[in-house]
Amino acid sequence: MNTVILNDTLAMIDKLKTVCANYGLANDSSEYKIITEAFLYKYLNDRMLYEFTKLPEFADCDDTAAIEERFRGLDDADRDMIQQLELGTVAYVRPEWMVSSLFNRQNTDDFAQRFDEALLGIAQDNVEVYSVKAGNAAITLFQGVSRFIVEENKRNGFCAALINALSDFSFADAFSQGYDFFSQVFEYLIKDYNKDSGSYGEYFTPHAIANIMARILAPDGDKNVTVYDPAAGSGTLVLALAHQIGENNCTTYTQDRSQKANEFMRLNLILNGLVGSLENVVHDDTLVSPRHLAADGRSLQRFDYIVSNPPFKCDFSDTRDTLASEKYAQRFWAGVPKVPAKTPEKMAIYLMFIQHILYSLKPGGKAAIVVPTGFLTAKSKIELAIRTKMIESGMLRGVVSMPSNIFANTGTNVSILFVDSSKRYDHALLVDASKLGTKEKVGKNQRTVLSDDEIERIISVFNGMEEQDDFSVLADYTAIAEKRYSFSAGQYFEVKIEYENITPKQFQAEMAEHTDKLRDLWAEGERLQHEIEEQMKAVRIA
Repeated sequence: MNTVILNDTLAMIDKLKTVCANYGLANDSSEYKIITEAFLYKYLNDRMLYEFTKLPEFADCDDTAAIEERFRGLDDADRDMIQQLELGTVAYVRPEWMVSSLFNRQNTDDFAQRFDEALLGIAQDNVEVYSVKAGNAAITLFQGVSRFIVEENKRNGFCAALINALSDFSFADAFSQGYDFFSQVFEYLIKDYNKDSGSYGEYFTPHAIANIMARILAPDGDKNVTVYDPAAGSGTLVLALAHQIGENNCTTYTQDRSQKANEFMRLNLILNGLVGSLENVVHDDTLVSPRHLAADGRSLQRFDYIVSNPPFKCDFSDTRDTLASEKYAQRFWAGVPKVPAKTPEKMAIYLMFIQHILYSLKPGGKAAIVVPTGFLTAKSKIELAIRTKMIESGMLRGVVSMPSNIFANTGTNVSILFVDSSKRYDHALLVDASKLGTKEKVGKNQRTVLSDDEIERIISVFNGMEEQDDFSVLADYTAIAEKRYSFSAGQYFEVKIEYENITPKQFQAEMAEHTDKLRDLWAEGERLQHEIEEQMKAVRIA
């Protein structure tokens, strides 16, 4: 990875955040929209120019300025041909909407309007490829940014400051970088806007967990498969798995009811070369209205791979009774949790997602699901029913219990369930990785970070189905059933007692030593008892 390019990219993001701060929008709810739209606009602009370098029409152009000048000089027919035949899924940016064109017009009286028109125009020109679905409607790529500045007389200056921050940077050298580069850029880009970890749709899965899940699910990659996340958040899990499988070997499908999450998801897919999967990004409630349907248009689509870090608890009181109706009974076969009367936000909604995931797997499909560690041993009806089904169906491949505070924003201990319906298992590998990692401060919170060696250990042990003392154990399904379907590794570790051979003389010596210590302790106890009694007498006399 080129660290110079990475640092330059992160510096450009910082400049955009500085612009927002200078105009009073730091930590405002609109800041993430401005930052992501401006960043993506620049990315798409530079990507198109980068692709032009590969076309014969621009073969003799020496630099970006010459390419832009040649592009401006083409007639409409030639530009249309390039758009339709040459660019494919690369976004098309008209000459008048390129960053350099807007930079040259930043002193005009209507610059804010021009800037927004460029964003909206690019979104409309590329609506068929770059939109995501909201129910049956479409959310276009850009919505404009100047509207977030309340004082109209400051909008031109704000948009000019943005265009200056963008024009000082070029993505040209970044396009040769891979997933590791863009995953770091993406994480840095959104790190200030995913602070509600654990609430629906606005959480971020650490790359360590995403990496572990991907490399256990598809250690050797795969071909022509589908990857799905029903609570996708910003897309970390599906992107990590898609990279492990091979971006050209899979199609991703996601759904989330959070608008912010879906915007991040789209950005993540674009940065990582999965533009073809944008049409499968859906903004809607997965539990009530799953939008990925089979060819018949009625039944749910089934997937080869499913990864998910669903919200653990959330207020679903408005739809709880709907989900518990006969219409949903087949999908939510284990039941629907009750809504706590005084704390509806603590409804265990993750149990619904586990059922939805198991229902959405293809025969032979594989899944990895992040759950609260308490699920592994919970005795309540729904939890027990889900665990029982996994065992009786022979589909539990194993569990990895992670260290506490693996997420910086929540102290909830988490584990990862690995499900595999490709064959019937009769045992599962249970891994207790809770003691791994080192603590580090992230803002006001403490987070546990796994080292590369620790990540490799978890993956190697799991894929090799290897038993290690007090770390991993192969638990027979029969034993699991006998322990009320507990998935907790600690309950299956062998209790080992270390023995040391000693002579009768050594035994007598040790016994004598212990006896002397006991006599001393008894004597000390009697002395303290006498002292207490004397003090009590003194108190009574007084």
